[in-house]
Amino acid sequence: MLCACGGNQKQQEMSNNSNNSNNSNNKEKAVALLKSIETGASEPIAYVNAENYKQHNLIVADGLDGFGAAVAQLAEFPEKAKVNTVRAFEDGDFVVCQTDYNFFGPKAGFDIFRFEDGKIVEHWDNLMPYDGKPNPSGHTPFDGTAEFKDLNKTEANKAIVRNFVQDVLMGQHPENLPNYFDGNNYIQHNVSIADGLDGLGAALAAMAEQGIKMEYFTIHKILGCGNFVLAVSEGAFAGQPTSYYNLFRIENGKIAEHWDVMETIAPESEWKHQNGKFGGLK
Repeated sequence: MLCACGGNQKQQEMSNNSNNSNNSNNKEKAVALLKSIETGASEPIAYVNAENYKQHNLIVADGLDGFGAAVAQLAEFPEKAKVNTVRAFEDGDFVVCQTDYNFFGPKAGFDIFRFEDGKIVEHWDNLMPYDGKPNPSGHTPFDGTAEFKDLNKTEANKAIVRNFVQDVLMGQHPENLPNYFDGNNYIQHNVSIADGLDGLGAALAAMAEQGIKMEYFTIHKILGCGNFVLAVSEGAFAGQPTSYYNLFRIENGKIAEHWDVMETIAPESEWKHQNGKFGGLK
């Protein structure tokens, strides 16, 4: 479930197995902080830089006080929060967590944390409600392999995903779509779409019939570790400003599996700060 990237493959594997490495500690800290939402443990709050913590969830106030206020709100909710991080990896100063949440109702989510000197200084996320039902192929937003491998191919796999988003999702070269897949071998975890390019094509055709347009305007960040790559993008869905977090698993240079979370960006009248949904992602 946990992966560290950066440096050569031998260093990365050592980092995965070392309890004393900064990389491993950063992942463990991020996962522990999220888990504290469920357990109420106070120790993980020390992993946050109390003097310099920038929040990009638009409806949570900035700083450590804002995080504390959000957790306090959860404590007042009748149903206890549950947090299960299913995948986590590090890329440089960033840690990515993919999590099965239940607070104010079940949710699928991605969180990104940026660390400085072993402390969390910045946080981004994308959340969507999830009703617990499998998609047409029987998959959920969380299941599938969590094995990180091909650590020496991280940068090449990140380039594949960036090119795919630009060519296909942003529509620059849609004719290149088949080049990114191994025929129809493609496992899909989107809650509404079936496996394979056939499933993707059928879903896009159904949206077109309903006049629903999915648009990608900007790639804000590509983060990866080995065979897993996360693309953070901004666009619109059905005319509403939308944040797209797409996680891809790459196998032999082709996209083999996909998970995603789409979130409608809150109107500015609801923002608790001016840090922006994507601010600081460069």
